[in-house]
Amino acid sequence: MSEQPLNPSPAGTPDDAAAGTAPVAPGPSAPGPTGSTAADALPLPAEPASDAAPDALSDEDAAARRAASFERARRLRQEPRFPGGPAADPAGSHHERRIRSFQPRRSRVTTGQQESLERLWPQWGLDIDGKRVLDLAELFGGLPVVLEIGFGMGEATAQMAADDPGTGILAVDVHTPGQGNLLGLAEKSGSTNVRVANGDAVILLREMLAPESLDGLRVYFPDPWPKARHHKRRLIQPDFLDLVAPVLRPGAIVHCATDWEPYAEQMLEVLTAHPRFENTAADGGYAPRPAFRPLTRFEGQGLDKGHVVHDLLFARV
Repeated sequence: MSEQPLNPSPAGTPDDAAAGTAPVAPGPSAPGPTGSTAADALPLPAEPASDAAPDALSDEDAAARRAASFERARRLRQEPRFPGGPAADPAGSHHERRIRSFQPRRSRVTTGQQESLERLWPQWGLDIDGKRVLDLAELFGGLPVVLEIGFGMGEATAQMAADDPGTGILAVDVHTPGQGNLLGLAEKSGSTNVRVANGDAVILLREMLAPESLDGLRVYFPDPWPKARHHKRRLIQPDFLDLVAPVLRPGAIVHCATDWEPYAEQMLEVLTAHPRFENTAADGGYAPRPAFRPLTRFEGQGLDKGHVVHDLLFARV
């Protein structure tokens, strides 16, 4: 998921204005009774900076200006890019200090994606704000619902929705162009079983889903965070599975796929160790790719590079 940060500091900060003070020009000396002397030619001592440059900022003023600049930038980040569309920071009121598995980013939105967001979001989109529990039966007209976390540009999600109109897909991501693209693809294929959720999937799982309300979870090609110091950001962790288990019905399938082998090994280890999940593979290892999971463009690029794709299917017990 994913969703990436702005640098709120504009060029030319107040510190530049407060970096120094203007030089003071020497004034003329008064002539003595015998005329000018060498001492009379020396410049007068410079006056204190506060008198010489009354408009220079104090440290406190500079700090206040910087704080105001950051506040303006924060408000800008929270303003929706598309009125009536996905919110820029739907759960901003939480202010959580938590390691996240995604980095929100702003990318260029095409004209078609923008049109889809503005026209279809009120009908098929929702913000993850943590303020209510979703009624999935009402949202999807009574269909069984699977949650998909991180759908990229939405091609695979749209295809799965079209191939299986009897299953609702609650698709979560933070990437605005992908949200618009998925909405447009779903409309083009005539699929009405997709809802696009904007925001942090952890907040959705923890605060907005009723117990045993989901029939499955799909996590396809999440960010592998390959550097060792970033492994704590990986989505599939014991704490994450603790949130997932209560909102899944017994027998619901958690389906993960990745082309990053070290991450696949971690997924297998974490899922196998969790008491609420059971591997559907008879040998306790990886599963063959199910026919319903499309071969995505991203996956194809990984295969072209020699990557091995692993699927994991675990049932909630």
